[in-house]
Amino acid sequence: MTHLLHLDASARPGRAGEHPHGSLTRALSHRFVARWTRARPQDAVSYRDVGLQPPPALSGEWIHAAFTPEANRSPAQRTVLAHSDALVNELLRADLLVLGVPMYNFGPPAAFKAWLDHIVRIGRTFDFDPARGDDPYVPLLADRPRQAVLLSSRGGHGFDDGGAMAAMNHLDPAVRTVLGFIGITEVHGIAIEHEEHGGERLARSVALAHARIDALVDRWLAPAPAVHRAAGMQKAALAA
Repeated sequence: MTHLLHLDASARPGRAGEHPHGSLTRALSHRFVARWTRARPQDAVSYRDVGLQPPPALSGEWIHAAFTPEANRSPAQRTVLAHSDALVNELLRADLLVLGVPMYNFGPPAAFKAWLDHIVRIGRTFDFDPARGDDPYVPLLADRPRQAVLLSSRGGHGFDDGGAMAAMNHLDPAVRTVLGFIGITEVHGIAIEHEEHGGERLARSVALAHARIDALVDRWLAPAPAVHRAAGMQKAALAA
């Protein structure tokens, strides 16, 4: 069974196509999860809406508590970290992250950046080992396969690699960097562009994003080729 963590970060409360001024990224993340759960209703889904219920910004007290060894934390420090612990625990349970994150002013919304700040935790999602020399950081979420899909929307266009505005895309690289740092290195990106243009260009971009989501879900859920299944059965028989 696969455990999905479905997270929305848009400040808009509704989904595009269903609500006036609804969010494009909420529509994308909903489409992904709905298609997945139709095919695999047994899979678990945890939902977190940081757009409408943003995590608190980090404080000096939070930093002090996070870098205090767990056994030495005071009750007040444990209280300060309680929300962060809940976010980390959700993340640790997940096998697949479905992240609906719009681009705001070339980067992630503040609420999503706060979520990233809360889930990068020494001793929980990464560790620091001075004995490793120039590479002291240890990603703790590399303990099993985990993947993420970043579903975004952009007012302009050309923000993908090789595009005219790629150097101004500070959303996708930031998400890939942070998730890679803690051990989630397989991150797939699908984005809607031309939101500010509207009209036919936006409609084509929405349709393309929907098609890419459907293809990605179908590819991930496709049965293994027969040769791979046979190899797995042979391996299991030899191990029996």
